[in-house]
Amino acid sequence: MITGIGIDVTEINRMMKHIHDEAFISRILTPEERKQYSPLGTKRKAEFLAGRFSAKEAYAKAKGTGLGANLSFQDLTVLNNSLGCPVLKDRTSPGTVIHVSITHTGTVAASVAIIESQSC
Repeated sequence: MITGIGIDVTEINRMMKHIHDEAFISRILTPEERKQYSPLGTKRKAEFLAGRFSAKEAYAKAKGTGLGANLSFQDLTVLNNSLGCPVLKDRTSPGTVIHVSITHTGTVAASVAIIESQSC
């Protein structure tokens, strides 16, 4: 059963301004995500940052908490599985089934997050 759904759109140009801002990057990306981010080229860094920002915002909306006192960017990690699909993990809610999709155009990154409950 679906217990939450969230969507977010983030402008890539907004993130382009921050691709060399270590304080911003460290606030948004977890250490595991920063390992994937570091070797990327300029354009791809902006897309990656916008995509992760968007996915985390979409999930926070699905969870109903938003990002703030009860949930931070550092609580959430979005890594790709072996097929390249994004997988979001919430360290504050281990075992939560989360479905996330991220897409990009030339100007925006958009994400949808769905939280699934195993109970009927």
